[in-house]
Amino acid sequence: MDLIKRIAALAAVAAMLVAPTAALATGPEYAPEHPTPPTHPTPGPKSPLPEKAKAYGVYCRTASKQHVKGEKGTEFSRCVTAMAKAANPPEETAKAACKGLSKEHVKGKKGTEFSRCVVAAAQVKKDVAST
Repeated sequence: MDLIKRIAALAAVAAMLVAPTAALATGPEYAPEHPTPPTHPTPGPKSPLPEKAKAYGVYCRTASKQHVKGEKGTEFSRCVTAMAKAANPPEETAKAACKGLSKEHVKGKKGTEFSRCVVAAAQVKKDVAST
């Protein structure tokens, strides 16, 4: 009889230790795989940079914001302008929107400025079409 009471007490203690941890256990929170599209109306390519940066900056977040002497604007500003071009006239292709960007490979970066822009512009066109 004494053995049964000890087993029951041990089971009760084990259940009280396991219950709080099981109740507090949650799965990991993951970041979205694709950036979320802007929820407000998308500004055109002639809009000022701050408006375009707010709308399309999420697609160009990997682009450098540092100005390089001899180049017009920064890589980020050129990317944002290309995203605005890709989003507004739906007939324009991603390749045409990124037409003026560099196709030269930079050591240490994945792809070229043009190829990264084409990928991002295709995502913008897909997001704009779905809304």
